[in-house]
Amino acid sequence: MARRGHALGLTARRLPLLEALRAEIRETCGEAVRVELAPLDVCECAGVRSSLHELFARLGGVDTVVVNAGINDFTHVGGADLEKELRLIQTNVAGAIATIAAAAEHFLVRGRGHIVGISSLASLQPVATQAAYCASKAALSMYLKSARLELRPKGIAVTDILPGYIATDIIEGVDIGQMPFAISAEQAARKMAVIIERRQKSGVVPAFPWKLMLPLMGHLPERFTRP
Repeated sequence: MARRGHALGLTARRLPLLEALRAEIRETCGEAVRVELAPLDVCECAGVRSSLHELFARLGGVDTVVVNAGINDFTHVGGADLEKELRLIQTNVAGAIATIAAAAEHFLVRGRGHIVGISSLASLQPVATQAAYCASKAALSMYLKSARLELRPKGIAVTDILPGYIATDIIEGVDIGQMPFAISAEQAARKMAVIIERRQKSGVVPAFPWKLMLPLMGHLPERFTRP
């Protein structure tokens, strides 16, 4: 998005990572690119609104908010992993909804805007040892679709992006060979930028081959989704 001339407001829990990312963006795109930073833990839902609105004010208002915070973990149903599952739901669902609420409030005042949620193809296909993650992404996608119905008449677009396997820190420790059709984070970002600028209702990243497989998602034989 910086290459396309957009000013950026970046949030994350760890400020040093944000500062490193800002330096990388400016090295790649030029020192003139405006990049504002705000440390934010979306799990602390009560503080999301004030942190984001302060960031929006520093930028003089924003046109697009990308809801990207999320975690993944292998979990087993039965109680032993309950704490991990609840933390995952808190981040991926409650944190995302708190972010969407802050963005929607800002856009309703402006009378326009664009909310982009980064969900997952896992929202469509149950997978063993991924119950909480699949459920969290299904919840996010349905929330985004419902929000679109409510916000579109008020000038606010809502986009639901469904990535497949992306080589990011969220899948750290997983053998890349176990992730069919995986692409790099850089490739994914370029494809997502196109979807965002077109204000599509939804988009699959990468489109090939996953878009062709969408009719099968949720209907695959169980032997393909067990470890």
